[in-house]
Amino acid sequence: MPEEEAARREAQGSGGAPDADAQLLDRLRQGDEDAFRELLREQGPFLMRLVMMHVPSRGVAEEVVADTWEAVLNGLDRFEGRSSLRTWIASIALNKARTRGKREGRIVPFALLRRRYEEGGGPAVDPDRFQGRRGERPGWWASPPVAWEEPERQLEAAETRDVMLRAIRDLPPRQREVITLRDLLGWESDEVCNALDLTETNQRVLLHRARSKVRAAVEEYLEPKAEEASR
Repeated sequence: MPEEEAARREAQGSGGAPDADAQLLDRLRQGDEDAFRELLREQGPFLMRLVMMHVPSRGVAEEVVADTWEAVLNGLDRFEGRSSLRTWIASIALNKARTRGKREGRIVPFALLRRRYEEGGGPAVDPDRFQGRRGERPGWWASPPVAWEEPERQLEAAETRDVMLRAIRDLPPRQREVITLRDLLGWESDEVCNALDLTETNQRVLLHRARSKVRAAVEEYLEPKAEEASR
């Protein structure tokens, strides 16, 4: 079962859970309903955003999140506190979201193709944007990044945020997970590595590729505005 796999991987981690986690865990194991409501309040929105990156609708995501909480309650006695509580919960949610995503037809069903796609093979930036061997300065920008006018204001715009979120949703699954945890949810790199079972090097590569692709999407959206402003 996915939750059992998450529990096994959690048990193989290192380090202890923070005191706050330990106290909350004790209360949960004692059946403290206030403790569970506290956990729902703190982790519910984050789980929904995480699951939504894998499934086609909010309704499906709500079902996955509900299944996740059921698995958490059933697995509390197996949680040994070797990683943070939220990392363990995220591992369960991701396993369930991936399974449901497959069922909904959102993940390529061929193992080799999926692995390549998830790892995001290929360059992070289109090679055509650099000068070739016959250029004046080989390896330098042929088409440099667009200089965004008033970037803070533009990046706060609802339309730009939508572009960024769509770009994230279009990323290969592994890249999407890493950038969601790191940049949308504010996780530290070690937490992401534990939750996704990645090495630090793989996590950095996936995050770099994801950020590069999202930036390219935002740049493409903002480029006409920059050209218009320069006229």
